[in-house]
Amino acid sequence: MSHMKQLVLDIGLAPVPTLERFFAGPNTAALQHLRQVLESSQAGAWRAPVPVYLWGESGCGKTHLLKAVHEALREQGLRVGWMDAATEHLCPFDDSWSAVLLDEVHLYDSEQQALAFNWFVNAMNPVAGTPRWVLAAGELPPLDLPLRDDLRSRLGWGHVFQLRLLDEAERRAVLRQEADARGVFLGDEVMDYMLRRFSRDLGSLMQLLDQLDSFALRTQRALTIPLLKTMLETE
Repeated sequence: MSHMKQLVLDIGLAPVPTLERFFAGPNTAALQHLRQVLESSQAGAWRAPVPVYLWGESGCGKTHLLKAVHEALREQGLRVGWMDAATEHLCPFDDSWSAVLLDEVHLYDSEQQALAFNWFVNAMNPVAGTPRWVLAAGELPPLDLPLRDDLRSRLGWGHVFQLRLLDEAERRAVLRQEADARGVFLGDEVMDYMLRRFSRDLGSLMQLLDQLDSFALRTQRALTIPLLKTMLETE
């Protein structure tokens, strides 16, 4: 890849997910709760944090929220343990962590489940320091998770929030907001086309927006339906 092309691609990278950019819609209660926990950690009042589990179908914002919390804690100078279904390098619990974030728990294999259980137990009953916060997410309610019993029961211990998919007007608002965050002008026709042609899954739409953004930068063209069609044929 040439240096110039690399630069152009880098400009088009997606912004880091934040709680500010999470379009809450029907999921306001979960967002407010996460904000409260983060505020208490900032105030140094994080003595016995209650675990939180978020669940809902693909595209309702679970990963966005976990990554946003990860970023917010990092900005406070705190270290965090992170695991999702793609994590291959499984490391033991680290006493320097302030929180443990477990994403896509419904997909964990037996090794990941064993480690997640170990992290959970160590977070709640640490050898050193005060208890750590555990924030986890999956597509199913705790009782229905295809996981070992001890991990499944712990995921349902604390606060459980079901996240719901946004309706079309809300998805439009998110697409508009995300396009603006990338400095991309998204016309109504292009947005109509994206929402018509692609699933209601917000994650897929965001991925498409990222691809479209970097493709438009590489080809130096405005975002139009013909460009969208060209990209889908060539990618």
